[in-house]
Amino acid sequence: MKTKPKIDSARATRAKPADHWKLRLYVAGQTPRSLLAFANLKRLCEDHLKGRYTIEVIDLVKTPRLAKDDQILAIPTLVRKLPEPVRKIIGDLSNTERVLVGLDLIPASNTSA
Repeated sequence: MKTKPKIDSARATRAKPADHWKLRLYVAGQTPRSLLAFANLKRLCEDHLKGRYTIEVIDLVKTPRLAKDDQILAIPTLVRKLPEPVRKIIGDLSNTERVLVGLDLIPASNTSA
């Protein structure tokens, strides 16, 4: 009887391989916190969603009315538009584990916190 190889579930993505991720990052100008949030998001996407994501950066200094669309109350805020359901994460995205759970890339049960 064959057994399936064990998968490191902490590293496995929960999204289907065909899923395309549409992410929207709300920032306020080119502040260090905004730049850090974008860099962290880009790194996470390359590590976990390579070739399957689109990042749209919304600068609320230039277009503040767009904050209303996704009910943005704090910045930086990441909004996962696709795959549904919509999810939001506030902050500079430096806590990798929290972001992966928030985006539903890993289940919460895999975290130690």
